[in-house]
Amino acid sequence: MRLPRLSALLPAVATVVAMTAAVPPATAANPVTPGNITGYGFDQCVAPEQWKMDRWMERSPFLAVGIYISGRSRGCRTQPNLTPTWVSTQLKKGWRLLPITLGPQASCHPSFPRYGDDPTISPDPDSNYSRARSQGRGEASTAVQAASNLGIVEGSTLWYDLEGFDISNTRCRESSLRFLSAWTTRVRELGYVSGVYSSAASGIKMLDDARVNRPRAFALPDRIWIARWDGKANTSTSYIRSDGWLPGGRMKQYRGGHNETWGGVTINIDSNWLDLGRGSVAARESHCGGIQVNKRTYPRLSTYNDVEYPNHVKALKCLLKEKGFFDGATINGTYGPVLTRAVQAWQARYGYQRTTDWRPRNWQRLTAQGRWQTLKTGSAGSFVRKAQRSLNSMGHNLVVSGVYNAATRDAVTAYQRSTGMTVTGIAGTQVWDGLRRGVR
Repeated sequence: MRLPRLSALLPAVATVVAMTAAVPPATAANPVTPGNITGYGFDQCVAPEQWKMDRWMERSPFLAVGIYISGRSRGCRTQPNLTPTWVSTQLKKGWRLLPITLGPQASCHPSFPRYGDDPTISPDPDSNYSRARSQGRGEASTAVQAASNLGIVEGSTLWYDLEGFDISNTRCRESSLRFLSAWTTRVRELGYVSGVYSSAASGIKMLDDARVNRPRAFALPDRIWIARWDGKANTSTSYIRSDGWLPGGRMKQYRGGHNETWGGVTINIDSNWLDLGRGSVAARESHCGGIQVNKRTYPRLSTYNDVEYPNHVKALKCLLKEKGFFDGATINGTYGPVLTRAVQAWQARYGYQRTTDWRPRNWQRLTAQGRWQTLKTGSAGSFVRKAQRSLNSMGHNLVVSGVYNAATRDAVTAYQRSTGMTVTGIAGTQVWDGLRRGVR
């Protein structure tokens, strides 16, 4: 690989420095988005109001949301809700964001330009479609600037929306290919991940044909977003080869514009299935220097059965230590006076009956205490592990994987049903409140 000259990199460096300075401090620590995920998403032209996002987080199956951040040809040039605060709030609440740019479209698309002042991709073949390539680089720089200003950090995927067009039109197709190749190159140069959305039968097929028939001729996107309205929540389509952008490089829009109502809130959306990166995976956790706190069961403990459950005693000491109640010098499997004092201090602190033993309901409350997040299909991480531990204290016998899988969803559903809660299969406010209070 030939390294570029320093002079060629200076404009990119200056752009990145300027964008970094523009990121508000409150959003600088935002996570990469969408990151690794397998689950449902939706996209809607105008970013919804916060109260609608909150209601849908609690009730809908969706965990990802598409937002139009730039592009002169987008249908929603005005985004009254889309601010750095909106972005950071959604990310903190667990939403994964899909930032979309809808700029110049294929020159043969009959519906563009949309407004008259929005250019289409130049079909001029002069100098290997140099104008189209210049447009692609420019659109990428603009998209990265918009993303950075919103607090969408480097490493996040930026999606270019290329609406369906006639790929049999040679200049239209070839100029679009060069445009997207330049977009991908520039997005990567600026530290982001390149994604392209298009119709399975046109833009996506075009990219896959280039991948197979003209390898190394173009910079192809890292991820593709397939528009194929077949109603199937997966990433498959017969329009491209089965090995393209797999594993972890596909998502599919499987249903077009329609109204859905969740929690009394109706939004007109497209529906998507995401399978990106490594899928929904949970990073490893470490507790108290290697104490294993994840158990399939959480039994009653006392001075009379610590020999039977030494590892559970260690888990209890560790969890109480993390909460500031156990101050023993070592964490061993003995249920002695120091642990008894810690147990009673914890019980007194939260207004529970003081006992010398530790009961399953105590496990339920302790493991669910602290910060929480609404969980659903696609969720992964420490909050999922907390919920799984708490559910296991009631006999659900889950593998504490940190991934909100079908077994976890079924356990939440059973818990909601048995306690008279609204049954959604989503661990939201009601579920966490019940777990923390020991409701069974």
